[in-house]
Amino acid sequence: MSGALLELRGVHTHIGAYHILHGVDLVVPEGEVTMLLGRNGAGKTTTLRTIMGLWQASAGEISFRGEAIHGRATPDIAQSGIAYVPESMGIFADLTVQENMVLAARGASNADALDAKRLAWIFDLFPALKKFWLYPAGKLSGGQKQMLAVARAICEPRALVLIDEPSKGLAPAIIQNLIGALRELKAQRTTILLVEQNFPMACALGDSVAVMDDGRVVHRGSMRELAEDEALQQRLLGLSLGAHA
Repeated sequence: MSGALLELRGVHTHIGAYHILHGVDLVVPEGEVTMLLGRNGAGKTTTLRTIMGLWQASAGEISFRGEAIHGRATPDIAQSGIAYVPESMGIFADLTVQENMVLAARGASNADALDAKRLAWIFDLFPALKKFWLYPAGKLSGGQKQMLAVARAICEPRALVLIDEPSKGLAPAIIQNLIGALRELKAQRTTILLVEQNFPMACALGDSVAVMDDGRVVHRGSMRELAEDEALQQRLLGLSLGAHA
């Protein structure tokens, strides 16, 4: 296992009167894809939002590159090198694909200022974005919107990308395209923390896995180990790879 890029230690999160995270311990190794799995309501999205400072941890510590980030504002956390793709995708429907990308690039005030080499790389990953470059993002298909959401997160190099259920509602062919793009992103030494309900996709991408239940991490290990152990899948997730392939 590589060294930890991100680490959560005993993280609790309250949302109003509700205690959602109950002492989350999580290590995200640098240069790997870490899957965050669990049943609906287990606390996965809350974990990502807490890392980003969208919801503040009420106890515990979150460190990135060895520095504490809990308690910091979301823009400061993003500036440190973390990108976030929410389940809602977070794109601006009334703006063009181009305008969405410019807004996501911290160092660009217009399209001409975008990194041409990186943009060409993104177009190779997601050719539809080049085709619909001047179209309103709201007119894209669901899969194309998800491509744009990921592209926005990686329009400039980030050390860590948090992605929440990118395959939700997508056709199998689009999911395969997304898997290929995330593999390429990993090959560029970008660390990924990925929440995903599609178990075959998790198996295809994941190096390590953490499984959550009731606001806690209840299992940590290699993704391969979980993929090969149907009894463990059934106990932790209520599924088996054979039933969901």
